Amino acid sequence: MIRLSVPLRQAIARLVLPLLIAASFGLMLLGKADTVLAERARAALADLMVPVYGVLARPIGTVRDAATGLRNLVYLHSDNTRLREENERLRRWRDVALALEAENLALREVLRAPAEPTPQFTTVRVVADLGGAYARSALLAVGPQHTVRKGQVALDRAGLVGRITEVGGRSARLLLVTDINSRIPVQVERTRTRAILAGTNAPRPRLQHWTDGEVPVPGERIVTSSEAGAFPAGLPVGIVHEGRGGVLEVELFADLDRLEYVRLHEFGLTGILPPEQVTRPERPGRRRGG
Repeated sequence: MIRLSVPLRQAIARLVLPLLIAASFGLMLLGKADTVLAERARAALADLMVPVYGVLARPIGTVRDAATGLRNLVYLHSDNTRLREENERLRRWRDVALALEAENLALREVLRAPAEPTPQFTTVRVVADLGGAYARSALLAVGPQHTVRKGQVALDRAGLVGRITEVGGRSARLLLVTDINSRIPVQVERTRTRAILAGTNAPRPRLQHWTDGEVPVPGERIVTSSEAGAFPAGLPVGIVHEGRGGVLEVELFADLDRLEYVRLHEFGLTGILPPEQVTRPERPGRRRGG
C-alpha cells in the first residue's frame, strides 16, 4: 500500500470535486454539440447493459411475484366478492356488446364499409426503468434482427404506454406517457372533445388545451386522436380524474409501475420525424452546389 503525505492527500481531495464538475460539464457540452453522436453512444451503452439488466430482472421479478402472491392471499375474500359483482355486470355488458356487434355487422353490409385492418405488432420485454435523457422511460430488449423503429406505439394489456424514441442493435428506449416531454393528442370517447395529454413525471398526466365550452367531465373515457398523424384514433388511454385545485388529470389504464412486456404496434404513421431526418435550414446567401 502506497502511503501519501498529508499535504498531498489534502491536495488530491481538493482537486477531485473540481475535476468531476469539469468532466460533467464536458460531457454535457459534448451531448449538446452532437445530438446524433450522443444518441448513438446511449444506444451502444444500452446494448451492452441489456444482458446485465435481463439477468438482474429475473430474481427481482421472482421476489416481486412472491410478495404479490402473499398480498393477494390476504385480500382473497374481499377480492372474490368484488369479482362476483364485476362478473355479473360483465355478463350484462356482454349481452349489450353482442347486440351492438350484430347491429354493426348489419350496418356494414348495408353500407359496404370495409373492416379496419389489424395492425402488425411485436411483443418485447421491459428490462429496466431508466432515466437518462428522459425522466420516465423504459429500456426494451429486442432481438438482433428486429423490426422495431422510432415512432412505434407501445401498449400493454390495458392501454397506451408510450412511444419508441431510440433504437439500437439489441435495445430500444420507450418514452412513457407520464414523462414531462410527452405530448399526446387525445379525445373524449363520448363527446369527441379534443385535448392534449401532457406528462408531468407524476403517475397521472394532465389534460390541456381542450375546446372552449367542452370541458371533459371526470369519469369519462379518454382515447387517442389522429391529429398530426402521430397516433391512430381510438387507442384506450384512461379515465378523466379531477386532481388538486380542479386540475383535470387522467388515471391511466396501463400499469406503468409493473411493466414486464409491451406490444409495439406498427400503424404506418409518420407524424413525428426522427431527429436525424430533420433537414437543417441553410444559411442566408449560401449557394447550393458550390
